Amino acid sequence: MDELNVTHITLTGYVEMNKYRYLYFSVMFTVYVLVICSNATIVYLIWSHKNLHEPMYIFIAALLCNCLVYSTTVYPKLLIDFLSEKPIIPLSACLLQFFMFYSVGGTEFWLLAAMAFDRYVSICKPLKYSTIMRKTTVKVLLILAWVVPACHIAPEAILSAKTKICNLNLNGIFCNNAIFILQCTKSRSLAVLGVVALLDLVILPMLFTVFTYTKIFILSYQSCKSFRRKAAETCAPHLIILISFSYLAAYDVTIARMESDFPKTARLIMTLQIFLYHPLFNPFIYGLKMKEISKHLKKLCLTRV
Repeated sequence: MDELNVTHITLTGYVEMNKYRYLYFSVMFTVYVLVICSNATIVYLIWSHKNLHEPMYIFIAALLCNCLVYSTTVYPKLLIDFLSEKPIIPLSACLLQFFMFYSVGGTEFWLLAAMAFDRYVSICKPLKYSTIMRKTTVKVLLILAWVVPACHIAPEAILSAKTKICNLNLNGIFCNNAIFILQCTKSRSLAVLGVVALLDLVILPMLFTVFTYTKIFILSYQSCKSFRRKAAETCAPHLIILISFSYLAAYDVTIARMESDFPKTARLIMTLQIFLYHPLFNPFIYGLKMKEISKHLKKLCLTRV
């Protein structure tokens, strides 16, 4: 059985690979290029314009960089698999993908919570904004957003590496929490770590974000029309991204726990949605909905024409 822990895992979630492999590759390669270009463009605009060097835009740039890492965790291996006769992955690489996918996913929720805090201070405590949201505060929030999720997911990946594997066929197209189903026995330690990670990386940041925006909307409802419009313009994009990513996180948990007799094609379509739309969704939402970014984006487009 120890030999099973040092070999390859077969990804069995693909459908009609021999027939559609080049179509799959072309579509996903195009999407990946669009993800890189769209996210990198917004990050470049924020980096190159000093009037965007404010906490809100810095958090947006961090979120988009996180999207690039999120996509790169999945897409390159996916593209290789489309052109391979048999999609396989070494267990060590599978665990690394698992670690990166959920660590970056947790970072997304923490960054959205940091953005909610920034908007709360800006709208509800404007006179204290420059005092509270200093460069040091922004740096600390960014470091926490990347370090805390990694520290939660790393023990799960390490324990999984030490757990015996009885099944080498993963019913999926990448290494998500379905890898736990491959283990010979269910680990209580992994179950506890999983619950703690879910609580700290998803539920608590999401509740904090929702609570913060609720307070902002209550205050804006009691204020003048122009104040309500300003609050809606700055908060709506963040809320849309939160709802979108929360939906995808719930999707991931649902897919991983589904029974093996669930239709393979439906499972593939649902799995693709986890990383197909969101990395494209973020830059378009922030590029179109945030006035300052949209203004610089239009200038960039006009200079290239």
